[in-house]
Amino acid sequence: MDSEISEQIKKARKIVIKIGSNTLAKEDGTQNTDFMANFAVQCAELINQGKQIILVSSGAQVAGVSTVNGWARKKDVHYRQALCSIGQVELMHQWRKAFQAQNLHIGQLLLTKDDFENEHRSLNIRNTLFTLVDEGVIPIINENDSVSFDEIKIGDNDNLSALTSILWSADLLILFSDIDGIYSDNPKTNPNAEFINYVDDIPALRKKITIGDTNSFGTGGIETKIQAAEKTTVYGIDMLLANGGKPDVLKKLFDGTETGTLFSAN
Repeated sequence: MDSEISEQIKKARKIVIKIGSNTLAKEDGTQNTDFMANFAVQCAELINQGKQIILVSSGAQVAGVSTVNGWARKKDVHYRQALCSIGQVELMHQWRKAFQAQNLHIGQLLLTKDDFENEHRSLNIRNTLFTLVDEGVIPIINENDSVSFDEIKIGDNDNLSALTSILWSADLLILFSDIDGIYSDNPKTNPNAEFINYVDDIPALRKKITIGDTNSFGTGGIETKIQAAEKTTVYGIDMLLANGGKPDVLKKLFDGTETGTLFSAN
């Protein structure tokens, strides 16, 4: 179905995978732990083939709602940050359970924009990532939503995963969202929207497509995914956008039986 994407994944050794909130949430807004368990199996298969993986995981707020359901509708920023504080613990607990079943350890890094802009701190992050991965541990990264405010906030995990990819010198960034890839328009409202499976000219893409709004759970949208591609491709890192909600999507992308949108750095 998509041999080019398959070849890029097979060629890449260092892969950053970002999983969006909508992929981690069930329809009722609570954590999809079945997805997490299955995704850990797919990651383990890639690691057994010599890949190194870093995970950028959204979902702290989703996990918080799963834990303290009564706060789900509270919009006050302090409640949202407190909800992320509660949810981050639950999120890591579920990822730990998922990867422990595959005999894999995880490590957590909570980051802000300051961490990437401070040379000393960014070097420390890079060294920590290399140490964890070299020892067979999967780093799981999220923005530190419990303490972030506008001045130090990255704002979305698409751009966070791009910054992580650059810092770690990754070969490939995979963004898993609730969409199949890039379309010329929103396929949910426009049945004639054209699917775009390969991009090697982002300025030309911007002129060709209509960028819609973000969705209910996520903080990004198509715009932040294109921003992530703009960041990584400049550094020679390919980026793939695919639908994380499809069964065994990572395995099928590797096999060439599933597709997405590949942003080529070449």
